[in-house]
Amino acid sequence: MNVLVDSSVWIDYFRDTGCAETLSILIEENLIVVNDLILSEILPPLLVQKETELVALLREVNRQPMRIDWEEIIGLQTMCLRKGINGVGIPDLFIAQNAMQGNMRLLSNDKHFRLISKHTGLKLFEL
Repeated sequence: MNVLVDSSVWIDYFRDTGCAETLSILIEENLIVVNDLILSEILPPLLVQKETELVALLREVNRQPMRIDWEEIIGLQTMCLRKGINGVGIPDLFIAQNAMQGNMRLLSNDKHFRLISKHTGLKLFEL
């Protein structure tokens, strides 16, 4: 079982708060996956801070290729609006779609994903 790790969890991990312990276990068991969108969210601040070793390690994490199905994204956003799940950004829809396409569990602190999972095939990694 691969676990797609959202940027919110990586931020906790870097701060040693929240899901840090859970992510440490997943890293040790080699179960984590990222995608290019998540890396594009977490790498720039690390590059600015010159955290080159950490950036190099993150670039080695298994990557799930992204195949954006725009009709599916439109369907997800429409479903969210119909269910009253407002304010879901397109990047979060891409992440949800990527997790579902790859049959992975998603580890995130974002409440939108919990709400989306109630109405779709999105599987969350429960702490």
